Amino acid sequence: MLKKQMELYLARKINEASSKGVIELHSEEKEFADRKGLLEGAEDPITELPQEERFKGAYIERGNKETEEFLGKESADFLMQPISYFQKHKNEFMYVESEWWEIVGVDAVSFEADDVFGTYDVMLGLKLQKKYDSGIKSYLKENLLGDGEGFDLMFDSNEGIWSLNFALNGVKGYAEDLTISEAYLLIYGFLFRLAEWVEGNK
Repeated sequence: MLKKQMELYLARKINEASSKGVIELHSEEKEFADRKGLLEGAEDPITELPQEERFKGAYIERGNKETEEFLGKESADFLMQPISYFQKHKNEFMYVESEWWEIVGVDAVSFEADDVFGTYDVMLGLKLQKKYDSGIKSYLKENLLGDGEGFDLMFDSNEGIWSLNFALNGVKGYAEDLTISEAYLLIYGFLFRLAEWVEGNK
């Protein structure tokens, strides 16, 4: 799945390069393309895009955790706030839609502070077939710091999608002073590696 999505994405980027004269990629995609030899023979030079621009065009909204009431749509400027915003507004969650989630097989990603444990919870739907359950679980157990059980994973047969919740605190690179943007970049990198792991261990 990841390789197929990346091939489609890279085809678009190579097509864009005909007018720009350069292939612009973010680090995860560039490194994956290098590992898989997906850009061999590309005629244009490759440049790395600033990571902080990844979610610039994302759809962002805040909601009430109890009622799921819509509290407001936000601009990308909201992402520059520290994640501690959600410790101060524990009744809120954040929902982000982005073209980038499609590459890693995710529909959208929600984020909030846990009322009881104070951790930062990441919630999403993972578009992988049920047969990949052992690969998904092995990745989460090996790559979430702590006791390796800091996640909830359940397959919804009606939707054909995995419901996955995990604590950002268990992801390598987590720090208390992250901005929301940095947290989402960390989440994206974690999910990108998950997609690659599952594809390589199917």
